[in-house]
Amino acid sequence: MTTGATRELPQITVKTDTRDVLAHARQYANKKKLQDYLVVDIDAHVSEAAFWNEIVGYMESDVYQQMARSFQDRGGSPPGLMNGQPGLLYQDVFGRIPHQQSQQELIDPKDGVHRQVALARRAMDGMGIDYMVVFPTPMLVLGMHPQAEVEAQIGLAFNRWLCDKVLKDEPRIVGLLYLPFNEPEMCERIVKEMADKPGVQGFSITSVRNRPVHHNLYMRLYSMIQETGKPLVFHAGFNWSDGVVQTCNRFLTMHALTFPWYNMVHLSNWVINGMPERFPKLRVGWIESGLSWVSFCIQRLDLEYMMRTSEAPLLKRKPSEYIQDMFFSSQPLEVHHPDLLKANFEAINGKTQFMYASDWPHWDFDAPRSIFDVAWMDDETRRNVLGYNAARFLGLDLAKQQKLAAE
Repeated sequence: MTTGATRELPQITVKTDTRDVLAHARQYANKKKLQDYLVVDIDAHVSEAAFWNEIVGYMESDVYQQMARSFQDRGGSPPGLMNGQPGLLYQDVFGRIPHQQSQQELIDPKDGVHRQVALARRAMDGMGIDYMVVFPTPMLVLGMHPQAEVEAQIGLAFNRWLCDKVLKDEPRIVGLLYLPFNEPEMCERIVKEMADKPGVQGFSITSVRNRPVHHNLYMRLYSMIQETGKPLVFHAGFNWSDGVVQTCNRFLTMHALTFPWYNMVHLSNWVINGMPERFPKLRVGWIESGLSWVSFCIQRLDLEYMMRTSEAPLLKRKPSEYIQDMFFSSQPLEVHHPDLLKANFEAINGKTQFMYASDWPHWDFDAPRSIFDVAWMDDETRRNVLGYNAARFLGLDLAKQQKLAAE
């Protein structure tokens, strides 16, 4: 046994540099030569609350802009007009995972880019990621806001901010614009006005909401998105206020159940109401629910459909066959039962439909190592999951993107 001085590592705080937080991920990326792989992160996040003053400035309504700004003078207030519940934000495990709570690290002003761009670059370089799709964070529950017009105002403002401050300055960052689904007309306007802006590769709907995705109000919206040739994703979230989980007395239980729950409901309605037949060229993806829920839907919907086909008259195939044409993200990757993971992967044709996601900077993020650690994946499958499936889903022009990034 050797003796000697023990070096104590510096404590990680909200001010710790992203590159230090991800130091082990960087070492692993170098070890595995990730530069030889295309890595597309289909799901990362911006903490929009950190830039709320900027985002509010993009609001179209002077009235709602003033209402939002009024919160800035109230000590300890959450971002103005948002409907989150700060007292129940347990993701940082009560301060033990500080980067989830806030990223207050120093940014060199000489970089000449927006702070969010600098933070995203550090994360991408730290994990060996080539392209990163960014979603909002507290806005994931905005679909439950009691005022539909507030979701519309915030959604429009966030998209404007994202396009103006983030996407235009970094070709490696990809945008799937937020659709304020409670206001269909605003959704249509966003598609019409922003579909061709630099960095915009598609559109997203936050799944934490009670609006039926198959309602006739949304048919024109889906048609417009299909015409752009760009995809639509449903991004899940958690919601402890939902009656279905009111009996859950632990954040762990609620978090485990609600992420897949909302996507299960919307996917089931999407399929059984024939949306894949009505919009056959619209690529659809489901984000941040893990994978195990999908095989459950496949089995249950096929079983029910074969006994009650008259209730799904638009379908020409079994529900499972439509589901296997959709795309799914990896995070959180459910690795503790390898055989089940493999069975779930095969059930969705994962070799062509499964996409790597980090969910950075959230507490349960997965670095690309999570894909390398799946022992039964061969190298071709691994390359598809890490990048090629997402590139195909997003319609990325890789040659063009690489040329822009080099300039």
